[in-house]
Amino acid sequence: MGRRLFFLVAVSLLLFLSCGKKQGVIRTPVPARAAGQTDMLQFAAEPIADVGVGVVGLGMRGGDAVRRLSYVPGCHIAAVCDVLTDRTVKSLSFLEEKGLSAKGYSGEEKSYEELCADPGVDLVYVCTDWAHHFPVAMCAMEHGKHVAIEVPSALTLEECWALVDKSEQTRRHCMILENCCYDFFELKMLALAQAGVFGEIIHAEGAYNHNLDEFWDQYAANWRLLENSKLRGDLYATHGFGPVCQVLNIHRGDRLKTLVSMDTDSFNGKKHMADRGLDPKDFASGDVTMSMIRTEKGKSILLEHDVMTPRPYSRMYQLVGTEGYAGKYPVQQVLLRPDSAPKEVPSLDNLNVHRPMTPAQLDSLVRRFPNPLLEEGITELAKKVGGHGGMDFIMDYRLVYCLNHGLPLDIDVYDLAEWSCIGALDRISLEHDGAPVAFPDFTRGAWNKLDGFRYAFAE
Repeated sequence: MGRRLFFLVAVSLLLFLSCGKKQGVIRTPVPARAAGQTDMLQFAAEPIADVGVGVVGLGMRGGDAVRRLSYVPGCHIAAVCDVLTDRTVKSLSFLEEKGLSAKGYSGEEKSYEELCADPGVDLVYVCTDWAHHFPVAMCAMEHGKHVAIEVPSALTLEECWALVDKSEQTRRHCMILENCCYDFFELKMLALAQAGVFGEIIHAEGAYNHNLDEFWDQYAANWRLLENSKLRGDLYATHGFGPVCQVLNIHRGDRLKTLVSMDTDSFNGKKHMADRGLDPKDFASGDVTMSMIRTEKGKSILLEHDVMTPRPYSRMYQLVGTEGYAGKYPVQQVLLRPDSAPKEVPSLDNLNVHRPMTPAQLDSLVRRFPNPLLEEGITELAKKVGGHGGMDFIMDYRLVYCLNHGLPLDIDVYDLAEWSCIGALDRISLEHDGAPVAFPDFTRGAWNKLDGFRYAFAE
């Protein structure tokens, strides 16, 4: 409690001092790393031959996670937990039908503490509502467990810093379950970008534009609508943000430097509250929120968030390079300068810079620069098991593979903090008329220690 009070007072003081007539970049506190604590960049834990997974939160995402993980080699479901007993029973029954068994925890508000203390659990897989992501994750690491957390993994800067510190202190992995980093198009474009096909990536765009009208009432007590009513800013940035951060080598040679934000008023949000008999008066989140980010090395990122309007689903996912472009929505397109396109790919020397590659040309290019995660057998199994078309399965498979072999994870605790803090930084910028806000360096100076994003593999 004392640390929380200190953090809030420090933030308030810094904001007050930075908001005069000649307002500059607003900075938030960067707490000093505790003595004896070191960073988690490329951290590798002891290998675990058969990872015991404990799934906390068995609703829409958690229930499907139990199903997917039952197909992942190198792990087993050791325990499941939900505050609602019927959900725990349903997951246990599913496992029993497959000839599998697990412990079940439920009924108490903090029954997750029993799961975290279970000696059979190596990895706590958190799929609760947003408010419980943080306490469950902290409890897991305090009990010596690795933890993987659904998005967003934290809602405040204080929570982001606490997860970073707890991971560094306990030497336990703390990963954000950003499945869109494992979507097939994003994986293919990452491989092309790393091969230099697009030249140097100088700008990227990401979004979560998804009309949630049909989903609001599926959340118990409308918890997601209530989160939007309480918090201003981009509350769900990571699906569009995570994949482009990997392409831009964030904290692996570059870092996020400043953010500015703008939003609309709440039009549909207030209406959704009123339609459900809830007080719409102070609905915080605008219907559309935009965040613009600049990196230390002069790259830019545009993010959008819109869960309130009828616009088509889009994560945008655009890469703009000095020699080429890739975009996923509304249609998948890749364009290259004719004089920079690899000559080994049929007909690329005849491309016009304003004409996208044909599917055949793109397929030929992708086969020349494959992503190592898209092995034929794994790709086919992922499509069979499913989970947003297979990307959820690839995410789970990679997480377990790295734990099996004692390898660094693809997504570390600094990714978790950087991708989850957008909403908190947006709020500061929005409350100060779009003033620039400095990104905290969650690596505390180690952002340039690595030379680019890379996957780890067993020899």
